[in-house]
Amino acid sequence: MKKLLPVFTIGFFLCLMSCKETKKESRDPDVGFIEKIEKISDSVKVEGIVIKNLFKSQILAHQGKEYDSTMIIEKVYRPHQKLWDNCYGMIFGEENSHKFNTTKGMVEWNRTLYPENKTFFNERAETLLDMNIDSVLEKNLTRFNEMVPYKIESTISILFTPIEGILFGGCENDEFCIELNYKGRDIDYIVEKGLPHELNHLAYEPLRESDPKKNTALRQTIDEGFACYFTWVFFNGQIPKYEAVENMDENDWNWYLANERKLFNELKPYFDDESGDNPLLRNDRLQLFENAPKSLNYWLGFRIIEKYVEKNGADSWKDIYEMDVDKVLQESDYENFINTLP
Repeated sequence: MKKLLPVFTIGFFLCLMSCKETKKESRDPDVGFIEKIEKISDSVKVEGIVIKNLFKSQILAHQGKEYDSTMIIEKVYRPHQKLWDNCYGMIFGEENSHKFNTTKGMVEWNRTLYPENKTFFNERAETLLDMNIDSVLEKNLTRFNEMVPYKIESTISILFTPIEGILFGGCENDEFCIELNYKGRDIDYIVEKGLPHELNHLAYEPLRESDPKKNTALRQTIDEGFACYFTWVFFNGQIPKYEAVENMDENDWNWYLANERKLFNELKPYFDDESGDNPLLRNDRLQLFENAPKSLNYWLGFRIIEKYVEKNGADSWKDIYEMDVDKVLQESDYENFINTLP
């Protein structure tokens, strides 16, 4: 807290001190913001899941008289070195790997990234401050561990990066991240409602190793649909179903409902496809529905899971973790439901 200036009786000193105080304020307009950033935890951990607020040190490294390169190394690079070395170092190609898997590279791009994007990055940070990021993370991680019978270990970092490429995801359970620098993305939605979705993938996907159809489009559809349905259950059905499905809008949801039978009949032949290049996973391959909204397989997977739960009981979504995807489809009676539609 700023100390109060002493009171002087001489007008000149009153004026002089007033001017100095005014100049100090003009030089340091972000003092309240920075104090809030400093109070954010370096990380939040609940059982086997830890989320690291690396963005905090990426901002604070620029608040002294000189850029604090040591903070970048010790508070940004080292705490999640596997993410930087392995995941970022791999997915952005050999020509960019040195930016992430060396201390020199990390120091160099962090030297300019925040100053060049200060207004936008501060807005992103303000959003996290407004939502009380530490509390939201702890609450959601606690609820996830209470709901899911399969415990996971994961390390996720919230960060700024010079190259957009992940948004929310990663390469291994301990190499996950949430990128804050995607423009046009609702970052509070991603952090709060995207977190249960991604964590459910981490719990579900290792259990698919023995699934005969683990590499098929049907598996991807059930996987994404289950993550969306889990998100809806996670928030006790208090968010609309269309929001739980990749935050699509209500018009898109209603479009899918209106075309549900035709869509299923056209897409069913691709359930066993393993190429990834099919209309179920790529909307641009749909011949009858050129203007289909985004998230087609997410929506269809959600509907299959929804029908399974309607048939088998409110808590039966927990069965999905151990069921082969073809069995989920069969026991959902989704196809029989489709045949009742006009």
